[in-house]
Amino acid sequence: MNILEMENINKSFNGVPVLKDVNFSVEKGEIHALLGENGAGKSTLMNILTGVIPLDSGEVIFEGEHIENQAIKKRQELGIAFVHQELNLFNDLKVYENIFLGKEYVNRFGTLKKKEMIQKSKELFERLRIEIDPTAEVSTLKVSEKQLLEISKSLFFSAKLLILDEPTTALSNDEIEHLFIILRRLRDEGKSIIFISHKMPEIFTISDRYTVLRNGMFIQSGKITDATPEEVTRLLVGASYSTLEIYQKRKLGNVVLELKKFSGEGFKKINLTVRKGEILGLTGLKGSGSSELMNAIFGTQPAQSGSIFVFDKPIKNGSIHVAMKAKMALLPSNRKENSVIPDMSLLENMYVAEHTLSALNFHINYSKELNKFYNYKEMLGIKCNKPSYGITSLSGGNQQKVFLARWLNTEADILLLDNPTQGIDVGAKAEIYKLILNLAEQGKTILINTLEIPELQKIADRCAVFYNGEIIKILQHDEIDEETVMMYSTQAIGGHEDGENQ
Repeated sequence: MNILEMENINKSFNGVPVLKDVNFSVEKGEIHALLGENGAGKSTLMNILTGVIPLDSGEVIFEGEHIENQAIKKRQELGIAFVHQELNLFNDLKVYENIFLGKEYVNRFGTLKKKEMIQKSKELFERLRIEIDPTAEVSTLKVSEKQLLEISKSLFFSAKLLILDEPTTALSNDEIEHLFIILRRLRDEGKSIIFISHKMPEIFTISDRYTVLRNGMFIQSGKITDATPEEVTRLLVGASYSTLEIYQKRKLGNVVLELKKFSGEGFKKINLTVRKGEILGLTGLKGSGSSELMNAIFGTQPAQSGSIFVFDKPIKNGSIHVAMKAKMALLPSNRKENSVIPDMSLLENMYVAEHTLSALNFHINYSKELNKFYNYKEMLGIKCNKPSYGITSLSGGNQQKVFLARWLNTEADILLLDNPTQGIDVGAKAEIYKLILNLAEQGKTILINTLEIPELQKIADRCAVFYNGEIIKILQHDEIDEETVMMYSTQAIGGHEDGENQ
């Protein structure tokens, strides 16, 4: 018997379809894996289910009743709960206060019944066999305990269908196993769970059934016991959509960057060598450690152990200034948050990084910087009007070119590019790819972190695939394809580099 049926769901944003006649159903008392690559439509479908956004057409049927475009609170009252990857807890409140927030027990004088709320919280945790002190401040809890608190909070108010979005991302193996024990217990009690994950071993360990979405369309549903990780991975990626082959093989120089047993928050024991003129791709599931590694190399987050060598010289980690003096540059992800300085002009946005290296010279030579700006404008094909205009006057692709110019202006030899084509259109992406290849041809060493495998097919000499904070496989250019990368990054097939320099 189905507790949920979503039939012929359609949704568009600004005329662009993101869900096209999608069908999705969940049975009562099952754990159902909802699968798809980034942009497949999973989040949009779940946001429609929970009332965050309205659907354009289609039907949502919960426990046999049609539900319309009701508010989030109404969906919660029906028994639908969404536990997001970014947990929705108040760290400065106690555990029991988070559970009862907005639904506090009070006496006839309006005074809080603290003892009763604490006792009810204890009973809830005992029923779930969870060891959490209801009077503890949430900020003192481990990530796994916060995850279980979110689930407990939903169940206390009679949730019948739990949506768990990447619930194991920040958990250890033991914590994951504890979570799975609780999920199986809830399933056996008749609760239904939608489990969103990219990790094949977990999907095949915990799920009863699966549904695959791709490019906003329903692809296939089935029993997990009737499928293999390899089959499901092929359903996820479909036919390759890499249509423009622009890769150029180049003669590479000596090693310019070397990591030895490099460990930090989100990654561990990384051994890696990168050569002059090489383009090395880093990829893996979100949270797998590749972005964290890139930030640690540049010093925006500290490493815990290991060494970095640049041009055979060890450098002190944890200092952006030291990294810049060692001829490294980082183009960070999330352009709007980490690169755009909206109050500065195009020219100022370009020379701000170089000026930190020459901070002892308080005078900025405007005409010299202006000449450099026009040189980079021509070299990178930046489409803009006057350099005095604000950075926000440009398109995303042209903004990204300005930020690339920002770092080239520091005369960096090693470019760390974290998701450099995020949020820019296809035409601008193609221009960025050509720029990266041209820079490599000029002798720049480039590390590019991306979740988009076709990007790596177009530009990368090698690709390091991350899983759970480690490099699980290094692929040569002709080995890079979506299916192979997905197989390793989800651990559908095993793999592990032997720890020697790669």
